Amino acid sequence: MCYNEGMDGEHLTSGKPAAVTLTREQAEASGLITAWFFDPAQRYFVLCGYAGTGKTFLVDRIVGQLGLKKGNEVAFVAPTGKAASVLERMGNPASTVHSLIYLRDEELVTDENGEVLGVRFVGFQRRDKLPSSLKLIVVDETSMVSDEMVQDLLSYGVKCLFLGDPAQLPPVNGFNRLLSFAAYTLTEIVRQQPDSPIAQLAAIVRGGGKVPLGQFGACVYVITMRQFSERVRKKAYTEADIIIVGTNRTRARINREVRELLGIPREALLPVDGEKLICTLNDWTHPLSKEGDFRLVNGTVGRCYHVREREDALGLLDFHADFLPEGERACDLPFDTALFTEGQYAHDYGARAYTLEGGRVVAEPKRGERVRREEPVCRFEFGYAVTCHKAQGSEYDYVVVIDESGCFGEDRAAWLYTAISRARKKLLIVRPSPFRRFGQ
Repeated sequence: MCYNEGMDGEHLTSGKPAAVTLTREQAEASGLITAWFFDPAQRYFVLCGYAGTGKTFLVDRIVGQLGLKKGNEVAFVAPTGKAASVLERMGNPASTVHSLIYLRDEELVTDENGEVLGVRFVGFQRRDKLPSSLKLIVVDETSMVSDEMVQDLLSYGVKCLFLGDPAQLPPVNGFNRLLSFAAYTLTEIVRQQPDSPIAQLAAIVRGGGKVPLGQFGACVYVITMRQFSERVRKKAYTEADIIIVGTNRTRARINREVRELLGIPREALLPVDGEKLICTLNDWTHPLSKEGDFRLVNGTVGRCYHVREREDALGLLDFHADFLPEGERACDLPFDTALFTEGQYAHDYGARAYTLEGGRVVAEPKRGERVRREEPVCRFEFGYAVTCHKAQGSEYDYVVVIDESGCFGEDRAAWLYTAISRARKKLLIVRPSPFRRFGQ
């Protein structure tokens, strides 16, 4: 089934509090958050918790108990489109922090005769005010939100409940100091059993320890790159739900290797049917499901079908997001083919002053500049391997981690912890081989 137009509908979950007994920590945190919400003197509450401690579940339950209307009296936001889509899957209407509090600032571009050629993006401006009905803003994945954006959120005077894991990676740009002021920290893991090897390895890294080599339980392995033979690599790469790496160079290399392992000819530059892709640009205009609940956002991983190339570095494809039922696809998505064929994007929706008319360029861009289109042009890349920053906020059953934490300096433990905690059931960590002296 293909869906090109959004339609209102019910979420996959009802959004009602689940009939689940809270842990002691969750019950304590619930009481504190409820008391804070009714205290007019307190603007924000910081709830910290390690991966798998049930932060989002707990807050969803509290919102239901308070009787707040989702999408009206309470806004769920996250720093990235992918993290927002995770909230959506839990039945919480969500958006990015950016789209909640900022507006695009654009200006018209005209020729010498005053005819409008397009629109130039100038920057973003903070909204003057938020809806008067809004009583609470829930910010998930706070570790990725910069201090500057936190201050902008608080400036509206609406109560903000921040959720985050202090052991995860910090924002790509800027700093986040808010999580060091936690009002309460959840430590009991509920996603997996407390004695789960995945949870234990995450705890070791979080505590500053080194991940030991070996097999842990039935589904967790830590090996060296020297042990990562071609046979082992082929099995791991083709069975994993995601491969997490540290650098874009490694990501590109592994994506090429996986395609070769799958028997895809090198001359097939564009994706072929069934290939795994990742969206790299938020596009809230394209629904992924019949109900229109989920949108194509940055970080969404899925499979492509019916790929065809058109003119002007454009193509069309059908896309099935990996979290939706099999067969449910968004059809005829226009996408930028130049990344696959030329190594860089050709179209920059919303960022240049040029438009296309009937598929033709109206105002020829200068050399090296990208074409701005009135309608969205999706951005996809091969999605077998992704960087840890792209994986943050997601969970997968089977994760392969190519340990490049050494590239991240003082954030190396945060990088590895974040990568490990993306796995739900099965995990393979490939560590760099130890240095061997000449002659040994």
